[in-house]
Amino acid sequence: MLRKYPDPKTALRFSGPLELLVATILSAQCTDVRVNKVTETLFRRYKTVTDYAEADLKTFEEEIRPAGFYKNKAKAIINCAKMLLEKFNGTVPSTMEDLIRLPGVGRKTANVVLGGAFGKQAIAVDTHVLRVSNRLGIAQSDNPDIIEKILNRNIPRERWTRFGLALILHGRETCTARKPKCGTCPLFGACGWTSKSEYSGW
Repeated sequence: MLRKYPDPKTALRFSGPLELLVATILSAQCTDVRVNKVTETLFRRYKTVTDYAEADLKTFEEEIRPAGFYKNKAKAIINCAKMLLEKFNGTVPSTMEDLIRLPGVGRKTANVVLGGAFGKQAIAVDTHVLRVSNRLGIAQSDNPDIIEKILNRNIPRERWTRFGLALILHGRETCTARKPKCGTCPLFGACGWTSKSEYSGW
């Protein structure tokens, strides 16, 4: 996987832990391309934790509406900012234990922030990682937390972040949910997916 993507990066645009945290919350069930369009304007208006904490809910909902599920996401981000001020001195924490205490933050979001903003080794299991892991046979489960545990156990720690990002890129470009490009996949021979021949074109 890392041969195909030797230096994978997150597609979300951000300039620090707070921006990545907000962008990742917005990215739930939304494409990174659309999130980047929303945050291009959002990040110019909201620069600090206090800006988000004091945001007007209705106004904020409209500002993030294109990201989908905007009502829930708006509440999560504003409440998240309030907790950051109340519990973490306005600073995004750098541990899994503290991050998942924040509203709207699960293990996937926490791992994205840990790996992208703090340089820690972390595998964020999104829909792409879940799908590709199961198809390749490197982790079998419908539960993202279980997939994360299996991958963490089997992948060397120093490769966690890069490997997770590579799986995401592979899932977006080749091992797509619909009409995967099995015929051009460099992992075809090692893939354990029983349906791969249907899409190989061979």
